[in-house]
Amino acid sequence: MNKLSSGLARALCLAVCVVALCPPALVGGRQSQPRQPLTVYLDSVARAQLRARASVIAKIQTRADAERRKAWVRQTVLRLMGGLPASQESARRPPVVRRFGTLDEEGFRVEKITYESLPGLLVTANVYVPTKGRGPFPAVVLTPGHDPRGKVGQFSWGANLARTGMVALAYDPISEGERFQNYDPELGASKVGGVTGEHGHADLQTLLLGEHVSRYFVWDAMRAVDYLASRRDVDAERIGAFGCSGGGTVTAYLAVLDERVKAAATACYITSAEELLSSPAGPQEAEQSLPQFLEQGLDFGDWVEAAAPRPYAIVSTTEDMFPFAGARQTFEEAKRIYGLYDAADRLQWITGPGGHGALGPVAPDILAFFTRWLKNDDSKPTFTPARPRRPDDLLCTPTGQLSDSVGSETVFSLNRRRAAELLPPKRPFNTRAELAALQARLRNDVRTTAAVSVSPGASPPAVTTTGTNAREGYRLDKITLRADDGLDLAGLLAVPERVGPKRAMLMLDSRPAESLAAAGGEVERLARAGWLVLVLQPRATPAWVDEIKSPLLGVHYLLSLRARLVGKTIVGMRADDIVRAVDWLTARADVERAGIAAYGNGPHGVALLHAAALDERIGRVFVENTLAAYRLAVERPVHRNLSEVALPGVLLRYDIGDLLLAVSPRPVVFINPVNSVGTTMREQDVRRELAYVFDSERNLGTNERVRLVWRGFGEPLPVE
Repeated sequence: MNKLSSGLARALCLAVCVVALCPPALVGGRQSQPRQPLTVYLDSVARAQLRARASVIAKIQTRADAERRKAWVRQTVLRLMGGLPASQESARRPPVVRRFGTLDEEGFRVEKITYESLPGLLVTANVYVPTKGRGPFPAVVLTPGHDPRGKVGQFSWGANLARTGMVALAYDPISEGERFQNYDPELGASKVGGVTGEHGHADLQTLLLGEHVSRYFVWDAMRAVDYLASRRDVDAERIGAFGCSGGGTVTAYLAVLDERVKAAATACYITSAEELLSSPAGPQEAEQSLPQFLEQGLDFGDWVEAAAPRPYAIVSTTEDMFPFAGARQTFEEAKRIYGLYDAADRLQWITGPGGHGALGPVAPDILAFFTRWLKNDDSKPTFTPARPRRPDDLLCTPTGQLSDSVGSETVFSLNRRRAAELLPPKRPFNTRAELAALQARLRNDVRTTAAVSVSPGASPPAVTTTGTNAREGYRLDKITLRADDGLDLAGLLAVPERVGPKRAMLMLDSRPAESLAAAGGEVERLARAGWLVLVLQPRATPAWVDEIKSPLLGVHYLLSLRARLVGKTIVGMRADDIVRAVDWLTARADVERAGIAAYGNGPHGVALLHAAALDERIGRVFVENTLAAYRLAVERPVHRNLSEVALPGVLLRYDIGDLLLAVSPRPVVFINPVNSVGTTMREQDVRRELAYVFDSERNLGTNERVRLVWRGFGEPLPVE
């Protein structure tokens, strides 16, 4: 019996999926207060971008206007995806196919196959072939939603399409069915989480290389079209596509990017960005959230309108987490665009009662849509729910997983190879002119890559003191700092009693500020040594615990999706906050302006290095428990909490070591550097990973500028 088919493994997978699909604001039965102001801010940015898009759409008045928009949408989507993983022209040849037997059913047979999407990247699939009538038949690509069963859950659709005279190909998308990317045979499940957890994991690695995981999803679907078009029993001019939820997403992308799809139905996905962002669910998944999607002027309507005038069905359920009201908005907008082609009858909105994925009541209408547009048959076919006699009989591989039987590339292995192709070895600098050129370039690259928006030296932000507590030798003020976007950032300010300008330390940490300021702690040690200490909680601090897609993705993953949609990043927003805090500190009469020291713990260390690369007033940098190199996250299959620091395309421009060099000649103390899973690294491994940094420092005669320090719990910060 295959390992994945055990009752326990399936129960675990389904449980993870249920948690992953719960609206993040409701997990744990409470509304998340810390994230609310930041979410409101990001949504306000999104709405401004959507208003700008609406004015563009309103100007589309002719078919020529619509054609120009369609071409722009395709180009923009491909750019945001990082392009397709292979040339469409070179890949039009049929994929390599391996057959694993057939099942005979009433009125159809099921062929079990794998097809090669990319060299070595296999896709497991079931092909439902009518056994009545004569071909060539129309065909439909069936993309499952976020279902650990993958293609097995498409049996009923495959059976009904085949019995009405259409070939159907149901395949396993990435991380579903027999294609788990991080499958552990000993667990009988993925070691990084459920379907959406695996998708997020693969997304972050892909993101670092300036690409998006959706490129692999849509390419698998395109190669399914290639395979169907190569079959003698399929009419290549009558191929359609259908999917629900995550499958609806891939189908929407496919319809835009592959005009061989002559009719498309997307279920429980199409809504509007405005309604989705204001709903409890919000952005849900990796492949559904293209970075800069809203910033670049796109919305759900573009998925439909870019397919015009081909037949298109938007399928919506009234209680879906993808809001019904948003689907109505998109349908009305798209109907006008279809009207410019005199094709209003080709756009259909199929609606029914129920929640997400409840397609039973509308299944006959979906089937009728395909028979009308692919078979030219206006009759109303009967949809008869069907279940496989033995679900395991639909599996292709001996064990039920490609990874431990037939073998296949994964998104991780593809990304690791891409990194080797795209990223040349880091070379040390030999002259100060080379270093100066790097620093000048990074001042621009850091701003654009991390989306840092503020510049050093502005008027100091408003700060309010909300409480004061006298301590021995210093006082502790509770403050709020008003960020430029109107958000209030909580902080504590320790002010020594001695008169005159003082050394200042800005501390950034995910731990509660009160714990850092506890008696005998770091803040007290510094304050009694004469330091003025500002403990600041930048945006997304403290962390909230109600949006877990996978424990390894961390609690900031969905926030990072929301931010990237509007062209923001967590790192960039935090760097903004750091620069504004320095503006305030340098404006104080009791602060020595010669150089503010700054400390960042964990992910805050990454934000601090970005801020320090832009702000020379940060005179000394201390980072602790911070990622030593982004490259580490694409060199190994598993990472932890990468969502808090990942930046689109960062590895194409710089890595952590480059930021260390950009801070020169200011000193940096790197305490307890960590790898991509958060484990403290050995000194020899850090020096090997950052060899170009230390070689550059030696060549420039500044050997001691970047110090590596390992300290234990309770040991003081090495500020002297």
